[in-house]
Amino acid sequence: MSKEQKKHEDGFEQLEGALTSGEQFIEKNQKMIVNFVLILIVIIAGYFGYQRFVSEPKAKEAANQIFGAQNYFERDSFNLALNGDGNILGFVEIADKYSSTPTGNLANYYAGLSYLYTGDYQNAIKYLEKFSADDLLMGNMAISNIGDAYMQLGDYKKAASYYKKAAGSKANDFSTPIFLMKNAMALEKANDYAGALKVYEQIEKDFPNSPEARDIEKYIERAQLKIKK
Repeated sequence: MSKEQKKHEDGFEQLEGALTSGEQFIEKNQKMIVNFVLILIVIIAGYFGYQRFVSEPKAKEAANQIFGAQNYFERDSFNLALNGDGNILGFVEIADKYSSTPTGNLANYYAGLSYLYTGDYQNAIKYLEKFSADDLLMGNMAISNIGDAYMQLGDYKKAASYYKKAAGSKANDFSTPIFLMKNAMALEKANDYAGALKVYEQIEKDFPNSPEARDIEKYIERAQLKIKK
């Protein structure tokens, strides 16, 4: 027998031995394997069943419920938008009852804005912080609104940090200079004139055609004078 034939036969014997070992393992643990497969099937079936018979109908129900509250919001009837009128649900109840749905998430945003407009700034912050957005621009608007609430509460440093965060992502010629301007003004309120000056200069440099840049030299000069004092 040649070396190559012997090597081939040895390899075949090793493979055969491995297959035999595998078969023995399956025979010894057949019950465990079957149970594992059954559990896996139940989990997968449960997931798709939940999506079809619970999650999807609940999301649809939530989407139908929010229209009345949105209508009150558009009419500036913020208390009714928040709490409902006995016939339609308000944003607060929708956000709680349908928290796992996209509509429940959106209700957090509307509730936050409604509280902001009615002067309940702590609740505005609470609900706006619950809101999450796949769209960065909308998410940044919510972050800026939290800054607005802190401004009204007189916490200018915290407000500035939220405006900075809103301006720091998804840069664009529309909202970014607005967020930067709010950031700079909050910094001035916090007596951080050097920080405000940097932001004003950023607006002048990066967004020269924005409405915020039209009188930016005035704000730059004011910050410079404050620093010299």
